[in-house]
Amino acid sequence: MISSFTHRVAAPLALGLAALLAFAGAAWANDIGQVKTVKGGVTVERAGKREAATVGYKLRATDVVRTPADGAVGITMTDNSLLSAGPNSELVLERYAFDTTTHAGRFDSTLNKGTLAVVSGKIAKQSPDAMTVKTPSAILGVRGTEFVVSAAETVQ
Repeated sequence: MISSFTHRVAAPLALGLAALLAFAGAAWANDIGQVKTVKGGVTVERAGKREAATVGYKLRATDVVRTPADGAVGITMTDNSLLSAGPNSELVLERYAFDTTTHAGRFDSTLNKGTLAVVSGKIAKQSPDAMTVKTPSAILGVRGTEFVVSAAETVQ
């Protein structure tokens, strides 16, 4: 009787735990980096909603990071790329994929305005063609380990 009861309770409990772990793993897999430093009212736009960026804020592909006139933000990606956006910046994290075992991946971003300093991580070291930063007037393919780019806001 005890074994029958244990089987009836343990099996659904194990399935529930497995589903919870799979969900947690999937949610974690969507995180591509995190905010390490914040100055001023930095925001992140995700799925049409704008939230305040705080230290530890988890970033995802397609997020738009904006800094105000008195703001700046430091970001560490999961491949250890370091991004630092200065005042009046708008950075779109367009596409990001990273394999922690092989270090293969892809990182595409767009700096619509402002300044961005980058220290490339494992993706660019594994494959120099795998990281790009677009601006309104140029596309930079990352070939080195450190660079700074500036993009003036376009007038429409």
